[in-house]
Amino acid sequence: MIDYETFMQIKTCHEHKGLTCPQIARELGLDERTVRKLLNQKRYCPRKSSRQSSKLDPFKDHIIRLLETHSYSATQIFQRLREENYDGGYTIVKEYVRKIRPRRVEPFLKLSFAPGECAQVDWGSYGSVNVGSTSRKLSFFVMVLCYSRMMYVEFTVSQTMEHFLTCHQNAFNRLGVPQKIMVDNLKSAVLSRILGQNPVLNPKYLDFANHYGFSITPCAVRKGNEKGRVENGVGYVKKNFLAGLEIPDFKIVNPAAIHWLDNIANIRTHGETGRKPVEMFSEERGSLIQLASFPYDVATISQVRACKQFRITLDTNRYSVPAEYAGQRITLKTYPDRLCIYHQEKLIALHVRSYDHRQDIENPDHPKELIAQRKKARDQKIFMRFLMLSPKAQAYYQQLEQRRMNPRQHIIKIVALSEIYGVDPVARAIEDAFVLQAFSCEYIANLLEQRARKQIEPGALILTRRQDLLEIEIEQPDMDVYSKALKNPEGGTL
Repeated sequence: MIDYETFMQIKTCHEHKGLTCPQIARELGLDERTVRKLLNQKRYCPRKSSRQSSKLDPFKDHIIRLLETHSYSATQIFQRLREENYDGGYTIVKEYVRKIRPRRVEPFLKLSFAPGECAQVDWGSYGSVNVGSTSRKLSFFVMVLCYSRMMYVEFTVSQTMEHFLTCHQNAFNRLGVPQKIMVDNLKSAVLSRILGQNPVLNPKYLDFANHYGFSITPCAVRKGNEKGRVENGVGYVKKNFLAGLEIPDFKIVNPAAIHWLDNIANIRTHGETGRKPVEMFSEERGSLIQLASFPYDVATISQVRACKQFRITLDTNRYSVPAEYAGQRITLKTYPDRLCIYHQEKLIALHVRSYDHRQDIENPDHPKELIAQRKKARDQKIFMRFLMLSPKAQAYYQQLEQRRMNPRQHIIKIVALSEIYGVDPVARAIEDAFVLQAFSCEYIANLLEQRARKQIEPGALILTRRQDLLEIEIEQPDMDVYSKALKNPEGGTL
């Protein structure tokens, strides 16, 4: 919009300096058409506003006074205006009230804590990360000591109870145990809230707190400001550590986080305290509770049933148990890094936990008993078939046990021979083997082969030589042999 001063400069340039429209436009940095239009005007005429008047305009000052006296809603103000003969619509009133209403700023008290008095914990999330052949949501646990602002961060791909408690344990090992922990209303800590009553705490988390000696202080509903230190810590992790960080695999993120804590987060000058957290932590360390002599069992315990393939399923992954427990109810203890499987308090399987999807994880020892049972059943079936080959099969097997290192292999081959040569030839071969005292599958096979071999029938005798060549001299037989055979044992004759 051209003001009065600019209008007078245009007139002076044209009337006193004799400049043309293009020259004036270049001199004052204006459009040539604008200069020409203003030169044709005898006096300055400011541009009228294009905004049309509104039915609400006469009432705007009154609306401002109403809002200054009380925080009326737009509906209440509309009702009051109708009493004062306002005939416009409600929408324009609502938009104007929203525009001019003073912004509400809720005041908060600044909390202060003594050394070792309190820590605040919370979960954060940041995109996804590759785990094996799949992608999982990346979560991170943050604990901040309220006095020193000393921070602990641990990344996980799950926010279940066993991960929640394990992160606490790792934070305690690194920082120590505070007198109390302030936590949000997540299900791992608070099961429910009833108006006018204390929140119902998760019994697992409460037992964990009793073990380490700290108390649990849940924040009020929708009062994240009560744990502002850890809220700021979550934002700081995202802005300083994770922003621009490439994470090709989940295995590298926790070592990188520990390095970041030791070299950046805990040695920086904190904006609120003006001191380094690691320096203030040296003052706070002595006020923290001494760590328990033995760790708390953080496992999540559940009852499951093994399927026919002697497997249990967790997170779409299948884990084996010994084959004899197929179809039975067993106890599963789930840790962040492993699975322990029990039957009647006996540990029957231990697996490394997989965060991949649809993996089948089998211990090579688990199917051995099933394979052995099937082998015994197969061997028993073969032995029964062997006994049915001949009445002497049982005695033949006993001789095999006495003379051979592995009688099972011999009877397997003898049964196989019965399928090739038939049952009757094998039975006859077993009887012949007894006569020959030959106890081996090779002897049976040799007898069967000999009998199965076709013999060449002898042809007729053809005399092709002279008669004198056929003269054969035969000695007189000794008849005493027969006489001796006919004598009785006492030396007499029959």
